[in-house]
Amino acid sequence: MSTTSVRGTIRGLGTRANPAFATGIVALPLAALAYVAAFGTVQQHTYVHVMAGILWTGIDLFMALVLGPVVGGLDLDERASFFERLTPKTTFLLPTLALVTIAGGVTLALRLPYLFEHPHVWLAILTALSLVPSLALVGWQLDVLDDWRWQAWFGLAVAVSGAYLAATLPNFAWTEPVFVAAILVVAALSVLGFGVLMPGEIRMYREMTSANPDKQLIADIGMRNAKLGGVQGALQLVVVATMVYIRYGGF
Repeated sequence: MSTTSVRGTIRGLGTRANPAFATGIVALPLAALAYVAAFGTVQQHTYVHVMAGILWTGIDLFMALVLGPVVGGLDLDERASFFERLTPKTTFLLPTLALVTIAGGVTLALRLPYLFEHPHVWLAILTALSLVPSLALVGWQLDVLDDWRWQAWFGLAVAVSGAYLAATLPNFAWTEPVFVAAILVVAALSVLGFGVLMPGEIRMYREMTSANPDKQLIADIGMRNAKLGGVQGALQLVVVATMVYIRYGGF
């Protein structure tokens, strides 16, 4: 996996998705998150976090419950053709919404110190549970486990996560079970989204642009991602339930 191929994949996906769409759908949510995290009120911060989460959850559930069954009834060539059109857009849209939702929630929680006695130790745990398995799955799915560049990134992730944990664990304090449940579900969402779904979309794109595209593989990965989107949607509903409980449970 060369740097050129990675850049070429991103550039090619952007061209297929429509460059204006790809740029806007990434830049606008990230700009909104950066603004509310640095300058916005808690209410504005909450709005960005919640709206990104609503869009992410809604799209995942729609893909699993509506698009999945519809596309599953098409023949092989039609299924592959559908995913060839859908994948370039979702590759930019869904990871961006996931990132803004998760990062928005984490930064919002840090602004509300009454939620956790020692928030950084829990953030360190979330970082380790999310980052290391996600990168391991990326390496496995893209078949780059023996590539020194992936190994360097993975080693850096392990080192940074380990250092963060080592620095914060002395301040560890137990918290309410509902907070622990939310952290574990968010970690699972991160691993599923960034470690499984996103590499799957990259694999589909590379197959689409190969000399002899395997339509069966494209259709299979597309259907797998649609079904896993339903799993993500269900996990997101669990997070919503924990947030409602936290909001109205007297915390």
